[in-house]
Amino acid sequence: MAAPLSDGERRKQISVRGIAGLGDVAEVRKSFNRHLHFTLVKDRNVATPRDYYFALAHTVRDHLVGRWIRTQQHYYEKDPKRIYYLSLEFYMGRTLQNTMVNLGLQNACDEAIYQLGLDLEELEEIEEDAGLGNGGLGRLAACFLDSMATLGLAAYGYGIRYEFGIFNQKIVDGWQVEEADDWLRYGNPWEKARPEYMLPVHFYGRVDHTPEGVKWVDTQVVLAMPYDTPVPGYKNNTVNTMRLWSAKAPNDFNLQEFNVGDYIEAVLDRNLAENISRVLYPNDNFFEGKELRLKQEYFVVAATLQDIIRRFKSSKFGCRDPVRTCFETFPDKVAIQLNDTHPALSIPELMRILVDVEKVDWDKAWEITKRTCAYTNHTVLPEALERWPVSMFEKLLPRHLEIIYALNQMHLDRVAALYPGDIDRLRRMSVIEEGDCKRINMAHLCVIGSHAVNGVARIHSDIVKNSVFKDFYELDPEKFQNKTNGITPRRWLLLCNPGLADVIAEKIGEDFITDLSQLKKLLDFIDNEAFIRDVAKVKQENKLKFAAYLEEHYKVKINPSSMFDVQVKRIHEYKRQLLNCLHAITLYNRIRSDPSKSFVPRTIMIGGKAAPGYHMAKMIIKLITSVGEVINNDPYVGDRLKVIFLENYRVSLAEKVIPAADLSQQISTAGTEASGTGNMKFMVNGALTIGTMDGANVEMAEEAGEENLFIFGMRVEDVEAMDRQGYNARDFYERLPELRRAIDQISSGFFSPRDPGCFRDVVNMLMYHDRFKVFADYEAYIKCQGQVDQLFMDPREWTKKVIRNIACSGKFSSDRTITEYAREIWGVEPSATKIPPPNLPRD
Repeated sequence: MAAPLSDGERRKQISVRGIAGLGDVAEVRKSFNRHLHFTLVKDRNVATPRDYYFALAHTVRDHLVGRWIRTQQHYYEKDPKRIYYLSLEFYMGRTLQNTMVNLGLQNACDEAIYQLGLDLEELEEIEEDAGLGNGGLGRLAACFLDSMATLGLAAYGYGIRYEFGIFNQKIVDGWQVEEADDWLRYGNPWEKARPEYMLPVHFYGRVDHTPEGVKWVDTQVVLAMPYDTPVPGYKNNTVNTMRLWSAKAPNDFNLQEFNVGDYIEAVLDRNLAENISRVLYPNDNFFEGKELRLKQEYFVVAATLQDIIRRFKSSKFGCRDPVRTCFETFPDKVAIQLNDTHPALSIPELMRILVDVEKVDWDKAWEITKRTCAYTNHTVLPEALERWPVSMFEKLLPRHLEIIYALNQMHLDRVAALYPGDIDRLRRMSVIEEGDCKRINMAHLCVIGSHAVNGVARIHSDIVKNSVFKDFYELDPEKFQNKTNGITPRRWLLLCNPGLADVIAEKIGEDFITDLSQLKKLLDFIDNEAFIRDVAKVKQENKLKFAAYLEEHYKVKINPSSMFDVQVKRIHEYKRQLLNCLHAITLYNRIRSDPSKSFVPRTIMIGGKAAPGYHMAKMIIKLITSVGEVINNDPYVGDRLKVIFLENYRVSLAEKVIPAADLSQQISTAGTEASGTGNMKFMVNGALTIGTMDGANVEMAEEAGEENLFIFGMRVEDVEAMDRQGYNARDFYERLPELRRAIDQISSGFFSPRDPGCFRDVVNMLMYHDRFKVFADYEAYIKCQGQVDQLFMDPREWTKKVIRNIACSGKFSSDRTITEYAREIWGVEPSATKIPPPNLPRD
């Protein structure tokens, strides 16, 4: 089999990015050499690969800065409505290649770097991922920023500049071990500190009710220092801003201590304030009620709202003097989107500023707040919903607690008037949950304080309306919307799969890059033999390349003509990596029972991080690695079956594995995965999906036709019916011999001979406490996997289904999602206007 083309070689023969002009190449070389010269300190004549990476990053950044300044000037002149996307997570990954793609610079850089005797891909690999997110929610925020810039919206992402992002995962003896992610160790060439916009954030203290109004006094102050990162749109010269806040102690922090002579202690205590932006909480779909986390949530909200109001008041470029003092027009100029409940404190904080600081009448302030804020719900799992103890608020944010109580009272008065005597409804709908520990239900606060509430896939939005927020939906049905998630085709097709992007562009042109619905035109080529061959060839090259990567980095040799069967996502019981694991064991037992029979060769790859405190998720990783250990070393199996755990799954690894996958596993219990976005990335990159009717899988099946996905298992109504009658795992265990054998093997220590009781907890959970009903879908899943094997043996028919899936994936662009948010929630219109580049006059 021929060696895979490197991306560098492929870039030499590409159409999509256009051939680099010689002038561009010369300019990039000159700029690169200049930056390299300044990077090298006088006493160091030898450049390291990292020096080269920084020189290239600064070269590319030079192309951004003029566009960035011009974009912001443009916004100040035109004074459009501004969109503020508030998120505690932005899972950006690497920036260099994405910036080159969006600026149309990739070929020029590649050629220039090649002429200098360097390899662009090697330089790209040096960059650390900006892992400021856990998974889907943070990665969605990153895709949205890309789309908002590409659609010419005046949008800002606001979050926290965590010093340590999502931990690096090491697998040691089959177990996950966490390592701190010191991503800023070598500096970050993409950010610009803005100390001139540093802002104070207050905590603790007490509330004084005075004749002049309410005052929050005796607070502790922490400073919020902004760091700005440019966010370029695709070839439209728009560069928006992601502003992340870092916590700094004020200079007089705790220096009262100095009076008793402990100056050193006082200075060391500055860490307490600065801990706020130290580390990302590594939980996905799980609420951990720690005070530091609440501080993070208020910190980002308080700093951001001050910034939003400053920008609202002075809308001239470079002007600090207020030109607006009346807040009537605030919702016409400002939209705040809350990415889940983490920034929910925006609601009481905006009320506090309007009422206490700006002296706006309470009812007027409440109307402004509701018209400004909108809330996206990301999960229906009860353990994921934020419910903060009232006692914690009382201490940390006493004024906000008063405001929340007052808002809740207004809300309950309205409910009581509409549903007289319905005490149970009042209890269900209250923002304050009574009980041993009184709690604030942040989702309820978001719903009452927003003019729009949306789920992230149609099935999810229906569940939100019919169960999670049923009472609220009955009260205000017009508030509730659906906005099915999407992914940016720039990173998730053009950047990560240039070969496929090329083959597509050859057939239908390049417009699909900013209008993914154009992929529909590929339906005309489903029976075109040359196109079928080209698509299959690209997949095979991607598989060869990934196999080489695995061999180099993981020291595992895999069969590149085997089916690449991939499940990559956070490790969680509801995502049912255990079901995948049971299938691997079942296949293994079948091969062992009849080694002479012919089997479709498979490489099962599972990757993802477990929250450090989530015992069962860590056990699941240990089980997968243990099963892999046995299967991969069994001479009877050979290369017909391999089970690989992909260590330290992250954005940059996703960009490698997704284009190489044949089969995408999206197998959550129906009704538990809000949307999923990995499912969309696999679809557009030419993998077929095996999945349940859950999240966006439902809409994928609708777009491509259910017969073009491998759909199996219970639907939401089946799960509900099983809940009513009671789920008994033992019934399935007794009835299905292959399932029983797999469970007995896990239980007996077959996969853990050195510690036979190792998986006791996993088996006990599956047999007696499985909320996600793994056994109930086992039989249908195994049968469906048989159909996958059948089709894989007919490469032509398989590839035709692949083409149909790619052609029908257009709906799942984040450009479509953001266009819907813009029109239906924010009240703004995307703009196709191209801002003139810095080298041309402005108008």
